[in-house]
Amino acid sequence: MYILKLNKHLHICFLIIYFTTSVKLALSVDPKFEACKPQTCGNGPHISYPFWLSHQQESFCGYQNFRITCREKNPVLRISNDDYIIREIFYSNNSFLVANNAVYNEKCPVPHHNFTLDETPFNFASDRIDFSFFYNCTSKPTDYVYPFPVDCYSNRSHHSFAVFHKEALQHANFSFDSCQSSVTMPAEMADGVEFSSLLEMKYTEILKMGFLLNWTGHSCSSCKKSGGRCGFNENEFVCFCGRDWKLKIIIGVCAAFAGIAVMSVICFFYQCRNRKKYAPSSLLFRNISSEISSGKGKDVEKGSTFLGVHLFSYEELVEATKNFDSSKELGDGGFGTVYYGELRDGRAVAVKRLYESNCRRVEQFMNEVEILAHLRHRNLVSLYGCTSRRSHELLLVYEYIPNGTVADHLHGERAKPGELPWPIRLNIAIETAYALTYLHASEIIHRDVKTNNILLDKNFSVKVADFGLSRLFPRHVTHVSTAPQGTPGYVDPEYHQCYQLTSKSDVFSFGVVLMELVSSMPAVDITRHRHDINLSTMAMNRIQNHALHELVDPSLGFDSDSRVRKMITAVAELAFQCLQHEKDMRPSMADVLEELKAIQSRDNETEKAEKKDSAADDAVLLKNGPLTLSPDTVTINWSSRNTTPNASG
Repeated sequence: MYILKLNKHLHICFLIIYFTTSVKLALSVDPKFEACKPQTCGNGPHISYPFWLSHQQESFCGYQNFRITCREKNPVLRISNDDYIIREIFYSNNSFLVANNAVYNEKCPVPHHNFTLDETPFNFASDRIDFSFFYNCTSKPTDYVYPFPVDCYSNRSHHSFAVFHKEALQHANFSFDSCQSSVTMPAEMADGVEFSSLLEMKYTEILKMGFLLNWTGHSCSSCKKSGGRCGFNENEFVCFCGRDWKLKIIIGVCAAFAGIAVMSVICFFYQCRNRKKYAPSSLLFRNISSEISSGKGKDVEKGSTFLGVHLFSYEELVEATKNFDSSKELGDGGFGTVYYGELRDGRAVAVKRLYESNCRRVEQFMNEVEILAHLRHRNLVSLYGCTSRRSHELLLVYEYIPNGTVADHLHGERAKPGELPWPIRLNIAIETAYALTYLHASEIIHRDVKTNNILLDKNFSVKVADFGLSRLFPRHVTHVSTAPQGTPGYVDPEYHQCYQLTSKSDVFSFGVVLMELVSSMPAVDITRHRHDINLSTMAMNRIQNHALHELVDPSLGFDSDSRVRKMITAVAELAFQCLQHEKDMRPSMADVLEELKAIQSRDNETEKAEKKDSAADDAVLLKNGPLTLSPDTVTINWSSRNTTPNASG
């Protein structure tokens, strides 16, 4: 009887503790929800997702290119090399009204740059009118074209003015050559305003009217309806949760029912208190069991595979890695640590140990298993197996590649001058291109192509690895909209700005890899000049300025070996195309592979002929100086090819 009363009191205490804890947890507010509270500069609209206010909100509250600063109580957004005051934001239809900041803050308020939406995530919301400014003209237009005088920029001999439809100046026989410069801005026809009314205004009044722009991005309507605020977590769009009076009522009711449910399962809790407890990651791994039940893999409790991949026991991998001995660490990344191990059958393996207690890691784990389970290519790392959902941790088991990464040999701990000659580097480029072409043909985008993910075996053959960020690409689509992910220095700029992932995103990253092979420089180096921190930018500048020789690793023999010089020049030209900011200007990976093979083939075909007369050829080349690139010619050559974006490349 005493025991029954004690159990009853325990039940009640447990219920009170559970109820109190549940309500406290449920009513707790995500700190990121508070950080993304709408703000204002004093004048103008409230700032919230997709915009974020610098110094008052965190960058995770909006998109990177939507950063707003406060200046004299006005919200200012940087667009097309100029600052624009945001006069109004229409969140309901993804549009906002902007006006050039110069109109409000300069003694002579005129625009200084042509307005363009290139390399921005915005587009015009409606038909606009071109409003053109001409500065310091020696001739003056006739009145019938309705010029707007800019007196503060004029004197007795030089005239400055603005005009709608500059084509009218041509019909009036006005000489554009008489002007030192010109700028074109958009102007908006406000509702109910006739064009004739604009002709009666001053040019400053027209500029202050501003113009409408649209943006594209994840919709926040559902999140707002739930009482949340939109933002990003690890580059993924999320809804930060808040609380309101409705939520409190719902939580109270739910907590009460939860208490009743707890009463009914307390006995089971006591019976099972001595059972083995699993790590948090195994609880998160329910997604895998649901996939198994749907037919994608065998029941892990009855079979030995998941999605066709062998299942290892946790104990077996603990034994293989000597209890994850720190001395056996091969590398450490954003998703987990990789250890060297030896299986009981004698195979050498690399065991990736994903960080625990993170739903995102479970998704990456499943993503990598699902992708690698169906891929077979000599230049892709092989997945030997993984742990099951009952394991203490999420572990992936790969074939062990003993010779490090390409990054190690180019500018890492294994880098030694002359030990990675150009023929080996070219072969690395070709085999990596083979792997990526195969992936794209399989409708898979790697999404994190970089020299740290290109492994080398003892013969310097390539094994492309790390598919945690990879994405299966749906058929019959040109792109997938997703928040940018990847490694700084390798991320496709168009993907970063427009959030549209395509196979051409891998092509851009591969272009960076090509320039690393040419230069032995890392993709990002903050010790370089600020304009050269990103290797992609540095390479484009050097190539356009015909200064490739400043980039090439001196140990490759670029200045002394004519064959090497020709091949490196051809590869740099190819990299130049891969690094184009517009994806439609980039070749597909299949095109890149064919070009690399052609470069290697041309060298093999001419090797004997060049050996016969190498001395004479070298003398001529050295006399003429370093070969230079012709970006214009290269662009014309590639643009004549089929560059229509498609799912496979």
